[in-house]
Amino acid sequence: MKFAPKLALATALIALPVMGLAQEADTTPPMEEIGFIFTTFMFLVTGFLVFFMACGFAMLEAGLVRSKNVTMQLMKNISLFSLAAIFYYLLGYNLMYPGDGWSIDGVLGAFSITYLEPVGLEGATPDLTYASVGSDFFFQLMFCATTASIVSGTLAERIKLWPFLIFIIVLTAVIYPIQASWKWGGGFLDAAGFQDFAGSTVVHSVGGWAALAGAIVLGPRIGKFGKDGKVTPFPGSNLALATLGTFILWLGWFGFNGGSQLYMDTAANVTDIGRIFSNTNTAAAAGAIAALILTQLMYGKADLTMVLNGALAGLVSITAEPLTPSLVASTLIGGIGGILVVLTVPMLDKIKIDDVVGAIPVHLICGIWGTLAVPFTNDAASFGTQLYSIVVVGIFVFVVSIVLWFILKATMGIRCSEEDEIMGLDMSELGMEAYPEFSKG
Repeated sequence: MKFAPKLALATALIALPVMGLAQEADTTPPMEEIGFIFTTFMFLVTGFLVFFMACGFAMLEAGLVRSKNVTMQLMKNISLFSLAAIFYYLLGYNLMYPGDGWSIDGVLGAFSITYLEPVGLEGATPDLTYASVGSDFFFQLMFCATTASIVSGTLAERIKLWPFLIFIIVLTAVIYPIQASWKWGGGFLDAAGFQDFAGSTVVHSVGGWAALAGAIVLGPRIGKFGKDGKVTPFPGSNLALATLGTFILWLGWFGFNGGSQLYMDTAANVTDIGRIFSNTNTAAAAGAIAALILTQLMYGKADLTMVLNGALAGLVSITAEPLTPSLVASTLIGGIGGILVVLTVPMLDKIKIDDVVGAIPVHLICGIWGTLAVPFTNDAASFGTQLYSIVVVGIFVFVVSIVLWFILKATMGIRCSEEDEIMGLDMSELGMEAYPEFSKG
């Protein structure tokens, strides 16, 4: 015991330089930088999930079109995503977020190319209260590409490849970013109090309006509507693929809505993201169940394609406000979306609008419904402002889209020949088939 004081003193003397080294080596970033890191990481991960939705759209469309048009749908989907990736950085991103650039009363944003932070942030002073420009650009690009994907399925089986892709360039570079700037870029709709958390209107109804305009100009597929008003069903080539595509879209939607929280820098924000995931999942399930029950009651048999679109309808419906509803409210919002899809599909048939995959009922009709449902759970929203914003965005997108479709029709033609349509676009446009072993016998 008599050696204990000496031992303690020796230990302390040895520990002093070690403690000094530990203090010098402490490189723990400040809390603000930690928030920046976590929010940036969130954008990247949720962006991956939304990217996977491109696969979901491709599989859904490949499954719902006839086998002679599958390759064409796959070509359109990978091409439209790639074009969106290029033209959104060339023009769209800064149109959507004008910042201090040239603008006209917040209606149009800056016309300039997108620049990322320098390597290693050398010489840069990033805004540590948000996220990196690269992660935000990546995340927002996925939303832009999703809008373009919506158009593809509606116009399947009779549109030429290149006019479609030209439309996609204008949609992703100009149409989508301009209207998105009105809300998400701090424009006049945002100033008016418009609430659209993840884009029931800004993304989904925009794709729906563009698709509707295209369907009107393009016309229905040969034989779809008889002179007596009879509707001829054209069954899809592979319902397994369509089901896979729906589940992939369902998965991607967690990134779509969850990432739209925009911050993951506090316990409150992380908790809200978990709430958003739960509400998103519940709405999708409710939409599927509502379509399942309603098709059984209406047709005597449950319809798988309607159930798939019912799930997507629930997802679109909850996208405008996935944070504030309870699980019960999310169930009601998603369930009504599923009902709307089942009722809207035959209505489109009656007015002879041919929507191959049901994108207009899912993305346009349920996008409108979801936007109008926001005031039921979010006191910051008003029905008047929500309706006004729907009308403003709808008129802009539909008018610009239909003018562009007519220009493309007059200059280069947008519809394939009757012979090519009967043969199938896989062979007539691309010279290759998705299922060659089946067609050769």
